[in-house]
Amino acid sequence: MFNKVLKSSFWMAFAAFMTLCIAPAAFAQETGGLKGKVRTASGNGIANATISARQNGTDIKTIVANNKGEFVLNGLAPGKYNVLFDAKGYASGVLYNVEVRRKNVRDLGDKLILGIDRGSLVIIQGSVFFKEGTSVTGAKVDCEEILSDGSTKKLGSTSTSSDGEFTFKMRPGVSKLRLKASIKGVSGSKDIDIDEGAAIYRLSIVLDLSRTEK
Repeated sequence: MFNKVLKSSFWMAFAAFMTLCIAPAAFAQETGGLKGKVRTASGNGIANATISARQNGTDIKTIVANNKGEFVLNGLAPGKYNVLFDAKGYASGVLYNVEVRRKNVRDLGDKLILGIDRGSLVIIQGSVFFKEGTSVTGAKVDCEEILSDGSTKKLGSTSTSSDGEFTFKMRPGVSKLRLKASIKGVSGSKDIDIDEGAAIYRLSIVLDLSRTEK
């Protein structure tokens, strides 16, 4: 009798052990996943971006992308998820109702696109005017960094809109800028000092040119 009880206990323990071993493997076979690339609008991968699969307001699983912005998010039960992705210096993004299927890793490709967070930028907004105060359309505007030795380094160029306006966006790090506007051989400029950190600067440039002289 004692031997029978002992054998029965042994087989019960063995069965429980095998259940614990087999269950995770079976679960893994029943799950799916997601893969893709977090990138900028220009196509560059964003290193160390964070990707989360969320259901009912709860993050089910989170992973960090590699230095190319690529990721594989495995171990998700079949169902629909909101996929949240973000990175330092960028605005957050989300893909809604992404379906995960059993035994399948869905490829999201390069649909995960992040824009730069305006709160992390130096933004220059300006207007160009004729001397009588009307807006100059189509004027060329150059943005230059003024270096410590007085020389300049060109950072970008644009043209004024139909309202005579222009915008430049850049990361913090410059201390002084020069904005130069020109049209029909007439130019004007303005220098501005940039504080540390993100901020928005507004300025106007008046050209010594009349609208009728254009």
